[in-house]
Amino acid sequence: MKNFSQWIFLTYRYWIGLKRQSTSMMWLNPIILLILSLLGIAFMYAIQSGNVTHLKWKSQIIWLCLGCGVYYITANFNYKIFLQNAHWLYVLSILCLLLLWTPLGQTLGGSRRWLNICGLGIQPSDLSKIATLLFVASLLTRTQMSSFAESLHTLVKVAVISGLSFFLIFIQPDLGSAMVLPFIIFSLLFVSKLSFRFFIVVLGVSLLGLAVIVLDTYAYYQQIKTDKGSPHFCIKPFLPLRDYQRKRILAFAIPTSIDPNGVHIGWHLKQSLIAIGSGGIWGKGWTKNTQAQLGYLPKAASLNDFIFSVLAEETGLIGSLCVLILYMILILNTFRIATLAKDRFGCYLSVGVAILLLTHVWINIGMTLGIMPITGLPLPFLSYGGSFMLVCFFSQGLVQSVYRFRFAE
Repeated sequence: MKNFSQWIFLTYRYWIGLKRQSTSMMWLNPIILLILSLLGIAFMYAIQSGNVTHLKWKSQIIWLCLGCGVYYITANFNYKIFLQNAHWLYVLSILCLLLLWTPLGQTLGGSRRWLNICGLGIQPSDLSKIATLLFVASLLTRTQMSSFAESLHTLVKVAVISGLSFFLIFIQPDLGSAMVLPFIIFSLLFVSKLSFRFFIVVLGVSLLGLAVIVLDTYAYYQQIKTDKGSPHFCIKPFLPLRDYQRKRILAFAIPTSIDPNGVHIGWHLKQSLIAIGSGGIWGKGWTKNTQAQLGYLPKAASLNDFIFSVLAEETGLIGSLCVLILYMILILNTFRIATLAKDRFGCYLSVGVAILLLTHVWINIGMTLGIMPITGLPLPFLSYGGSFMLVCFFSQGLVQSVYRFRFAE
């Protein structure tokens, strides 16, 4: 007990000392975060305006308040604390991913993505993304890649760290969250001024991986045709993907091949496009959406993955552009803070958070427009979800800390 009290006291003194070295808060990012979060709650209310039970917008208000608290605490601690301690957060994230395969894990829709702890649903993949970012950033900061051997040794470590997280997320299966990690890792490696030849090799490997996915999906398509009486195809699907994931890829690449009428796997996309198109220039007005309220766009999807469709239907092209501009300002300002960072660790953190945000926004909005396959990635600060909201605020709190402590010794 005495040791614990001393730890609390030393932590408090350390915090006070760091606050004396910090600069004032940068208010642009938190204002945008608050606007986006309140917009998300407003459109959740619009979706559930005719439902007196299961009002998720009320619980999202609680998550928003908790997220603001997480943001404030993170922003007031020097981000360099994670330089030597990022591995502990990474270990915690791996343990949470492993706990999915215990009785604590919940299977929903054929995937084990949620931990049920005291009735509270937690998605470990959200924590894993930011924990992997922190660990890889700290590793790259503490490593001098002056020679080829050192670079290769570091790359092997990065591959193991990110590969383990990727694998544990992929087998849930959660292909969308898993695919976010390569974008984060490669952006950090790019900023670390690794040899350009490495990225040429990565491009080749990525194209090879894409070819493997295409071959697996094509084999599945031929298997479907075989079941319908078509000639047998010599290769069977071999990747650990679920059938619905392959169908989503097929529905994106060749819509008429798997669901020509858009009444099965293509239903969500069809209704999303109807919602976005019916919004016109100015939209139908708040709470006047029809696709979600009438059930054509299921409310579970419209609250999370397809909330942008509801936003576009109610606010039209003008409202959608305003939200996109807010995201653009947030992402660009996060990149700007990376250039202001006093050290490589702060730069890596800011770039990684910006890429994390950019990837989520691009994939989520892209899938509602039909230019990206449907993967189930939520839209930051707008989509419903507690653990994702907290992780988003935590990541932005890290960026604020990089800005505030850019002059600290």
